[in-house]
Amino acid sequence: MPLVGLGTFRIQGYSTIYSTLDAALRCGYRSIDTAAVYGNEADIGKALKELLPLHGLTRQDIFLTSKLAPRDHGEEAEGAARRSLQALDLDYLDLYLIHWPGKQGWKSDDLRNPECRRRSWEALEKMNSAGILRSIGVSNYTEEHLKELLAVCRVRPAVLQVEYHPELAQRDLLRFCQSAGIHLQAYTSLGSGHLIQRQEVQAVAARYNRTASQVLLRWALQREVGVIPKSTNPERIVENFQLFDFELSPQDLEKLDAMHCDKHYCWDPKGVV
Repeated sequence: MPLVGLGTFRIQGYSTIYSTLDAALRCGYRSIDTAAVYGNEADIGKALKELLPLHGLTRQDIFLTSKLAPRDHGEEAEGAARRSLQALDLDYLDLYLIHWPGKQGWKSDDLRNPECRRRSWEALEKMNSAGILRSIGVSNYTEEHLKELLAVCRVRPAVLQVEYHPELAQRDLLRFCQSAGIHLQAYTSLGSGHLIQRQEVQAVAARYNRTASQVLLRWALQREVGVIPKSTNPERIVENFQLFDFELSPQDLEKLDAMHCDKHYCWDPKGVV
């Protein structure tokens, strides 16, 4: 699984998806992250069918991730995963995640949520055993959700995808994942754009002659956390991939760490039982 992938949240319309994937594949991206709730799986599948041969690539060269919609938790999980495969026009997915620990339409404190999660995971395990889902994992799970899953699963989650950036470093969760052999992958690495304006980030970026976005993404990589930055701008797509030819000093890592304030820019799953 590549450490840097392309996020596709809110990227809509075939022409936009085509041009975005074209720019990403051209500069070296080989991992693409989508989800049923993004509403773009079919366009991504269609674009890849056209673009892969143009870039001298095959399906095996690309790592594709999609996610189970919260509305499909439980008994509907297998059918939902198969619909994603059909939309993407694929025989298998490299990674499939449970997108949210609660079922859509239920309250966060609904005591049916744990059983619903368990049934979803059992469906994913079945498809993993059949080779249809090469790897399975979760998104937006807390440490408690992970402990619950690890106590009953036959197949351990390979990946946990969560909001992760200097203002939400989630150190305890990262340590737990590392000890359990679960790869942590970050979304909202730029704090929905707010963090690139922060003076602390810009000061570090100036020292390396890099952009604030590159510094924030590199910070995660040096914490052994994968990233999936999103952009439709070809220049920014390239910029977000140029992360492996510089390294932040321990002092600069600490300065960014000091920004932690448990700030969520997206949803907070802590209230889901």
